[in-house]
Order: sequence, then C-alpha cells, then structure tokens
Amino acid sequence: MSSFASDPGLNEVRDAAGHDTEVDIAVHLHDGTVRLSILWTQEILLNADDADQVAQALQRAAGQARRITTAGRPAKPTGS
Repeated sequence: MSSFASDPGLNEVRDAAGHDTEVDIAVHLHDGTVRLSILWTQEILLNADDADQVAQALQRAAGQARRITTAGRPAKPTGS
C-alpha cells in the first residue's frame, strides 16, 4: 500500500499536444509532503481548463498537507 494519496480529479488530464503524458499530484499521508509528478516525459502542455484543474489539485494537496503536519498523525485519503 502506498503512503501517497493521489488526487482523483486529475484522472482525465492529458498533454494538450496529444501525447500520453499525465500529471499526478499526491500527498504523503504520514509526513504531509506533496508530490507533483509528470509521467512519461519531462514536461506537459496543458490547455487552460486542465491547468486550472492542476492548480486546484495543488491547492487541495497543500491544504491536506497542512492538516497532516498540524495534526501530527496520518490522514485518510480524500479519494480512491
């Protein structure tokens, strides 16, 4: 079982250039660190709507990370 919980809201975000590149944002449930991964390449081109989704996911992850570090204990994942 992974200690990271990925944001399920990014499941459909793909590279705007038509590549199979994906982005993943996840929070470590024990120490509250936020992981931003760009899968299958070193960059991703996003359309405006997908960029908004990524920005919102980072904000959600930051909030969850703050709750974890403030509480000092593992949190439950927000999605599946």
